Amino acid sequence: MPRVCHFTGKNTRTGNKYRLRGRPKYLGGVGTKITSCTKRTFKPNIQTVNAVMDGAPKKVKASAKAIRLGLVVKPAKRKYTWTRRQKMEA
Repeated sequence: MPRVCHFTGKNTRTGNKYRLRGRPKYLGGVGTKITSCTKRTFKPNIQTVNAVMDGAPKKVKASAKAIRLGLVVKPAKRKYTWTRRQKMEA
């Protein structure tokens, strides 16, 4: 499966990695210089979670941000109340 969030669509992005040399100006130096620039990938924090999809629990890949925002509705771990049918059977 690809590394993509089901809710937000976050996926792997590309960028640059800079290597710096020198002392920063705020520390009394003449400033930092870039000595090399290479490509790198930024990977999102994707986690596999159980979520309620169309009324049934299903495993989906979701980013940590989607989980924090409450976009993922997790199923109940157990029933916390008695139903009438359970009372009749007991």
